Amino acid sequence: MRLTLAKILLGPLLLWQGSRVRPTALRLPEAAGERSLDGGALRLLIVGDSSAAGVGASHQGEALAGRLAQILAARLGQPVGWQLVATSGHRSVQALAHLRVTELAPADVLITALGVNDVVDQIAPDEALAALDAIDTLARDRAGVRLSLHCAAPPMQAFPLLPQPLRWFFGRQAARFNAALLNRVSNQLSRRVVHLPEPMQRDAAALMAEDGFHPGPRGYALWAEALADHITMGLDLPSRSMAT
Repeated sequence: MRLTLAKILLGPLLLWQGSRVRPTALRLPEAAGERSLDGGALRLLIVGDSSAAGVGASHQGEALAGRLAQILAARLGQPVGWQLVATSGHRSVQALAHLRVTELAPADVLITALGVNDVVDQIAPDEALAALDAIDTLARDRAGVRLSLHCAAPPMQAFPLLPQPLRWFFGRQAARFNAALLNRVSNQLSRRVVHLPEPMQRDAAALMAEDGFHPGPRGYALWAEALADHITMGLDLPSRSMAT
């Protein structure tokens, strides 16, 4: 109720600030490099928006997909394969449409990095979550996914790019999205919500790229470590250190 009231009262200012941010924001490219890698021990399917595409990193090797595969391969002592289906600006519905027309390799784990553009474009959480449900179903049916990790929306109230009160408003909307996402998957053992690690929550601005909106390489590395922990536990995978 309070958020709705704030939207009504601050509406003109929020619209004006939003219209100013988009054309003046620094636009960084998606990370360069291949978007798939064959592997045997474990296979990942990463679906998402600009953060999944690696905006803020120069190459996929230092972006989310590449770093996650590297970390898991080091833990398992075996290669890890991955496929990235991600486009800057995609909302959850658009990511679903992209996935539907993509030839998918077999995968054990689905990772979604979506929600920010749903928040920015004021998409109702139910609409975004229905698309995430469909992405999960499609990944299981067509790729054989066994575990789905849905990344929660980041702390948008800490994004340096956004002026106040727009920053506060998007932060509240992101929290609302995350609460709805947690409620949506709470009774599904093979679907989990992964929040950004505590350092990224606490020091988001310090770990961002120069655009003040996307993670930098250090942020992606921390994010990948957190996801690797969830994958290792979720699939009960032995690490190389445990095996020896």
